[in-house]
Amino acid sequence: MFSRPNRKAFRKTVGFRLALWYSGIFIFSSVLLFGFSYFNISSSLRKQDQRAIESELKELASLYEMGGMDFIERKLTVHRKFEKEEPFLVRVGDATNETLLLILPNQWMEFDIKDLKQISSNSSITWTPLHNRNSKNAFEVGSIRLPDRHVLQVGRSIEDRERILAHFRTNFLLITVPLIVLAFAGGAFVAFRALRPIRHIIGAVRSAASGRMDTRVPSTGTDDELGELVTLFNQMLKRIEALMQGMRDALDNVAHDLRTPMTRLRGIAEIALSSDEGPDACRESLAECMEESERILKMLNTLMDISEAETGAMKLELQRVKVCDMLKHIVEVYDYIAEDRGISLQMQCKRGLWIMADPTRLYQIISNLLENSLKYTARGGRIDVAATAKDAEVFVAVRDTGIGIREKDLPRIWDRSYRCDQSRSQSGLGLGLSLVKAFVEAHKGHVEVSSQPGKGCTFTIALPAAH
Repeated sequence: MFSRPNRKAFRKTVGFRLALWYSGIFIFSSVLLFGFSYFNISSSLRKQDQRAIESELKELASLYEMGGMDFIERKLTVHRKFEKEEPFLVRVGDATNETLLLILPNQWMEFDIKDLKQISSNSSITWTPLHNRNSKNAFEVGSIRLPDRHVLQVGRSIEDRERILAHFRTNFLLITVPLIVLAFAGGAFVAFRALRPIRHIIGAVRSAASGRMDTRVPSTGTDDELGELVTLFNQMLKRIEALMQGMRDALDNVAHDLRTPMTRLRGIAEIALSSDEGPDACRESLAECMEESERILKMLNTLMDISEAETGAMKLELQRVKVCDMLKHIVEVYDYIAEDRGISLQMQCKRGLWIMADPTRLYQIISNLLENSLKYTARGGRIDVAATAKDAEVFVAVRDTGIGIREKDLPRIWDRSYRCDQSRSQSGLGLGLSLVKAFVEAHKGHVEVSSQPGKGCTFTIALPAAH
């Protein structure tokens, strides 16, 4: 049993309202069907009675024309003696509708004859429903004016018709009431099943509100609107979870990565404050502080860019980019640096390669890979940049002859601020490869690396080709 508050809450649910709507529509449809059927049956029975009365009227009218009321009396006497069908009421009135002949069956005994005198008639048949003292509309009377202005009336009981209609009404109630209960129960069951994903979503929202972002709504296993809603809701929860995790990781990385430069910055300031040297020393300390602050700002901006790319919050201005033109421009910029370091920088690009990308972000990706190769390639080395296409993807490879990466370090080179032993002597933030991976994946692409220590390494990015 539901308690009173629970009953009130249940009546406010969508399932209960849907069940009421189902029941209401079913009841309305049933009543409409009953009314239509009842009208057709009633009309059909009435026409059947009127045809029988009309046939009797025409037969008696013909007999009257041939032999007057004597023929009518003789015919009715034979009919009452030998026929088993229900007898008719027959009345003949004069021009003023005073009764000249009256044949009254037993069930008409309580009928008031004066009602028949009040019926006006003409050459066509006039139909009049009458009733006696016990039943309403129990008789149907057809009246016609004969050629000599006399009135011929034939009536028939409609009790059989009423009995059939009453039986029909009773059967309708006996069938409809259980069907209404079944319709409400079926509607409640269907609504309960249909709204189950909604209840699961409500439970997931409550869990998420309590801090559990890893909760998911069970799949419905269907391709309907509710199944699509569940899929989209789970995708939204996954996106929110990724954003929150990205924020936590970004804060952790910022806190970890800023600790050393902030300590260095504080140390420089403390040394400058405690020093008795002149303005030149203070100016030099301020210059070091500015350099350190620039390094911190660059680190913060890079970390924020990586977090936005990894969580899908980065706004990419996608457009068709001609790969060869982009690579040619980047290689020309870094060719001067490579020449100063005694490194050969070459480019090979297959013509007609186009990709959908953000030109600014793509420039950062290639630039970071080139800077990384220039940093770890010794004088006299070589760097090759090549672009090819395969299976609706464009591949850009940056290959160098540098120091390479050890196999145990390969899985971790994409981590933020990770620097293997060979690179610790080089300046940098340790965020370049993390930025490359995040930006490439933001473009729906992927990046791979292959390397042998002492023989160099090859970074390959794959991006969807533009059609």
